[in-house]
Amino acid sequence: MINEIHNLCDALQLRNTRKTIAEVIQDAQKRKPAYSAFLLNLLRQEHQDKRNRTIANRIKHSGLREFWTLETFPWHLQPCAAKHRQAIYELAELDFIDRGESAVFTGQAGVGKSGIASGLLIKALFAGRTGYAITAQDLFDDLAASLADRTTKTLLQRLSRVDLLQIEEFGYVNAPNQVQINNFFRLMDSRCTRKSTIITTNLGFQEWGRFLGNGPLTAALLSRLLQKCHVFPFPTTAVNLREPKLKLPTSAPFPEILKSD
Repeated sequence: MINEIHNLCDALQLRNTRKTIAEVIQDAQKRKPAYSAFLLNLLRQEHQDKRNRTIANRIKHSGLREFWTLETFPWHLQPCAAKHRQAIYELAELDFIDRGESAVFTGQAGVGKSGIASGLLIKALFAGRTGYAITAQDLFDDLAASLADRTTKTLLQRLSRVDLLQIEEFGYVNAPNQVQINNFFRLMDSRCTRKSTIITTNLGFQEWGRFLGNGPLTAALLSRLLQKCHVFPFPTTAVNLREPKLKLPTSAPFPEILKSD
């Protein structure tokens, strides 16, 4: 009988039930639950397993390089971040995505901007939203590569559709060329006030025009972006969380949900 159950589970793609059925049956023989309670428990476990695998798949394909969550981020070591903690946790409710609002984290490297941004993206992925993280360098490189194989339109459409796009290290990249810049403006124009974008950058807003090389277009972009945007500045006095004396791990703890088979 157990072999037939396994075969049916395979046919119905009930992965968790197949894996646990022998143990579940043995437990049921001891506890003797009502048939309805037995079935309900089995379905709950299967549903949770499928949900976990779906979330894990979203995270694996999200482009995230950092896996800090808002719960594991070292708030106690970064006072300027802790000052904004309540506002950031309000963003974690994800209503800002429904409203098409964005967020920009400014400050020097190593202060925790990407960690907090990643924590927000992970919250969105757990909640069933679509999301993608990419460095500004990779974004501009992808925009350049798309010209060669004529996939720029497809790339822009894909990035325009995600609920939450995280662009990291804006301003750290090699100076992009004008075609890359124009396509970046196209992407941001499609997202501003419609879809949510999180940007981490070492540049103040007054420096964006110099970096992008087009003052009027940058001014227009910032005007639209800042209409519905939460700004979190990290001052020059912010703690460098990469200091060895702080004894933080070199990378964020790997999410438990990714460790399951």
